[in-house]
Amino acid sequence: MFSYRYMTMDMRHLRQGNNDASISDAHQNYMVAPLDMTMRMQMLGLMYAPSNKLTLSVMANYLEIDMNLQMRNTNKFATNTNGLGDVSINALYSLFNKNRHAMHAQLGVTIPTGSIEEKNVIPVSMGNAVQLPYPMQTGTGSFGTKLGLTYLGQCDKFSWGHQLTGMININDNDQDYKFGNRYSFNNWIAANAGDNISISLRLQGLLVDKISGASNALNPMMVTTADTANSGGTFINSGFGLNYLVAKGGLKGLRFATEISMPLYQDLNGIQLKQNYNLTLGAQYAFH
Repeated sequence: MFSYRYMTMDMRHLRQGNNDASISDAHQNYMVAPLDMTMRMQMLGLMYAPSNKLTLSVMANYLEIDMNLQMRNTNKFATNTNGLGDVSINALYSLFNKNRHAMHAQLGVTIPTGSIEEKNVIPVSMGNAVQLPYPMQTGTGSFGTKLGLTYLGQCDKFSWGHQLTGMININDNDQDYKFGNRYSFNNWIAANAGDNISISLRLQGLLVDKISGASNALNPMMVTTADTANSGGTFINSGFGLNYLVAKGGLKGLRFATEISMPLYQDLNGIQLKQNYNLTLGAQYAFH
């Protein structure tokens, strides 16, 4: 199966813990505060099943990240980066598949092909390009592992599922830090809305650890995003999706999907930009 996905994430306005915060709140301790951030990601995937029990997959991505910021003197400026992200390789193993109930386990690794040395010229850098903070980097710089367990149930009109995953960064990168581990519990239900169309609802609990360690190339007093205390948090996210399957003709097996997800709850460590929404568009084609 080949797949392509385009995802855009929008973040704006500040939050401290589970309360909204202002730019002036951030400027009490930092010279610069972020106003908003947009990340766009394009993902290419390939899956191959050498047997009915085992499926192998590889995914690569390309990121574009833009952030607008404001200084204490009210001057505003922008930073941007783009480039390849980390590559992930996964194996899925079927534990059982019987009577329209199935479960599989996942074991994956991430390879640090993305950059952690992205730089821009900013107003206080005297015309020199300087290291950008953690959220502006396209990679993690660390090897990682992903563990997961997924259950899927089906009946004539509905399907439902639960997925528990953990993404663990193994080693400190070349700048002596590593991004926080991510633990996710996904739950969804989907219903047929026609011969080729289905709709889905999703509820996710997500826990993201703080960044451990720190980069010597960053001044944590300059901007909130350069302080590792302002990273990670607890989220409850909702999602609504549409899927369309081409069932006949030369494009039989081609599937189009879209989902918009928004946070229902977010409790952030320190002071950070709030998540606003994620929009994902995708297409996949399976060969049998």
